[in-house]
Amino acid sequence: MVSSETLKEIMVENREYILSIDKILPREIDIPDVESLKRLKKAVVLYGVRRSGKSFILLHIFKKHPEKAFYIDFADERLHDIEAKDLEKIWETILELKPELIKSKDVILLFDEIQNVPMWEKFVRRLVEKKNAVAFCAGSSSKITPKEIHTSLRGRSWSIEVLPFSFKEFMNAKFNVEDVSEYLYGDRKVLVKGAFLEYVKYGGMPEVVLSRSEFEKRKMIKEYISSMYFRDMVERYRISNIVLLDTLWNRLFTAYATKFSVNGFYRHYRNLIPISKDTLYEYYKHFIDSMLLFEVRKFTESPYKRMRNPAKIYLVDHGLAKKISSENFGRILENIIYIELRRRGYEVYYLEEEGRECDFIAMKDDKVEAYQVSWELNEENKDREIEGLLTASRIADTDELFVLTYDQEGMIKNGGKEIKVIPAWKWLLRTTQGDR
Repeated sequence: MVSSETLKEIMVENREYILSIDKILPREIDIPDVESLKRLKKAVVLYGVRRSGKSFILLHIFKKHPEKAFYIDFADERLHDIEAKDLEKIWETILELKPELIKSKDVILLFDEIQNVPMWEKFVRRLVEKKNAVAFCAGSSSKITPKEIHTSLRGRSWSIEVLPFSFKEFMNAKFNVEDVSEYLYGDRKVLVKGAFLEYVKYGGMPEVVLSRSEFEKRKMIKEYISSMYFRDMVERYRISNIVLLDTLWNRLFTAYATKFSVNGFYRHYRNLIPISKDTLYEYYKHFIDSMLLFEVRKFTESPYKRMRNPAKIYLVDHGLAKKISSENFGRILENIIYIELRRRGYEVYYLEEEGRECDFIAMKDDKVEAYQVSWELNEENKDREIEGLLTASRIADTDELFVLTYDQEGMIKNGGKEIKVIPAWKWLLRTTQGDR
């Protein structure tokens, strides 16, 4: 049980803390405005991996509406024993703090790590339907994702996935400029290319990006990995076979941007470590549910074939990958491009037909695009990459064909098709959600 005085103390402390923050970087995330949410009677649900920046989105919303916003982080140790019956006290405490809101009920509620609270969905639904409040909820558990969210909030939630910084957000953090178009050409292009190499090396986790030294960045990444390992896996799922978890973790975090077969893993390790196929599948699913990695399935009209073929796996942030070196920059770049396509709302597949491969078939609304990703297009891989795109063009029925590289640019004409070769950093900066 949590007292009203404790809730009041927490809200006041949070208000003072948020207002003391000098600046919060805005994210390039399309969040509905407050009036639209009131009219639609929907609650925004922000979900994503730990440390991807969900909390700072809530704080940014608070700073835009300081007179009517209230922020509660349910990871606060003072709320560890909160019960469903305590939730109504939150509303009562708000009205005690701001009596002038009793009539207008013009309240914005910002709930962080709300998945820790029993029956939170029913409470939030009642707030937006009956109290005419606006609610923004955030969490890093699979329980808060659109697939898992409780039926009591379905139809009343506006779910938004929060990923680590895009390269455009990275540039904003580095150079304090939201319009990066002036950095695409001329002398400033050198700054962009240098920044992109840093992004490739350390990833886009917000606190890592904002860390000043390489030592701080490396230390932060190690701490993230440790936290994700113990809190998101061992503790959350009560993992008992630590040897299997270690082995699977190492395999997945080195095999990013490649096909991964759970059956193949089982056959390879069954005589080397204590393992059962059921436990292996369970642990692998935990990685997906924790949003640490994503699967990309084969492009085919048959759902059966799609699930029978191994998925390609991609990390939520390439900075978490093991053994980052110049030798696997191509795979890191592929991981970056996949996450960006996902960020922009594309449905993504890989193509493997007739002995040829295409990294991504990206579909959104009535658009279909095909992408090959290669750190460098050279004599050894050029024909292979082009043949993969031409096969994708025919099978997926698209003329939107792209090769994304580190720094090459141009146009390739082949088989009556035009293939655009674009530096990845330029594509990442020039392109906005919904556009190429």
